Amino acid sequence: MATTTESLKAFFNVTDRVALVEIARAKGSTPREAGAYMLVSRSATHGTIGGGQLEFMAIDQARQMLAAPGGPQELMLDVALGPEIGQCCGGRVEVLTRLVNHRLKAELIVAAEAEEARLPHIYIFGGGHVGQALANALALLPLKAAVVETRAEALAGMPQGVETRLTSVPEEMVRSAPAGAVFVVLTHDHALDFLIVAEALKRKDAAYVGMIGSKTKKAAFRSWYLKVAGGSEAAYGRLVSPIGGDAVKDKRPAVIAALAAAEIMTALAAFQQVDLPVAAD
Repeated sequence: MATTTESLKAFFNVTDRVALVEIARAKGSTPREAGAYMLVSRSATHGTIGGGQLEFMAIDQARQMLAAPGGPQELMLDVALGPEIGQCCGGRVEVLTRLVNHRLKAELIVAAEAEEARLPHIYIFGGGHVGQALANALALLPLKAAVVETRAEALAGMPQGVETRLTSVPEEMVRSAPAGAVFVVLTHDHALDFLIVAEALKRKDAAYVGMIGSKTKKAAFRSWYLKVAGGSEAAYGRLVSPIGGDAVKDKRPAVIAALAAAEIMTALAAFQQVDLPVAAD
């Protein structure tokens, strides 16, 4: 999937007249929060303010503005999200529509670049069936995902927008990762899994450390980690294994990937609510 900045620039490159539709204020239950925006041209849109009748109304107003070159440069739409418009969220929104000039276009691109720079980093160690499925699932989300492999052939066919990294020492990727990173370990080799997980558990600033496998594999890792790798019970307690939980008894790769993706997003949301600890040396 194209990055936020790339897709934004691509939209601007194929149209000459664009309106910015932005949620200026949101009260109560609403589809999107204040600051959410979309771009509207005469024939296309980019982004969303939540869909439904509200979005249809906003697009219609934006296109009326675009069709009148000498008309207003800015309009406000105040909408109660009730049965009158067939959208029963119960809240109320004010939608500001503005024509995009060169200055606003530049500001939007700079803001998109800044947002992109803040995206969480996800490292998937292993490009097998589950790794491929997880890469496909994460490619749709606001994340920076990378698949790390020791085998070149396992990196073939990864989705657009997901980085691939070939290395003989995958644990080095753990050490160089930024604070708040996610590490998902599912290589073809249990011994390699253990080494990568042990390295990841040294990162007290990791948002999530997960390892695929059974309860038996997790128990084997615990024994090795505490007796051989010099790990602690406290660090071991941060390991998520099996990834995706065990409530759904379905081991198909796409199902595991869907459950793991949801688990990762939940962990990231929780992590972002607390202060980052000091990273380990």
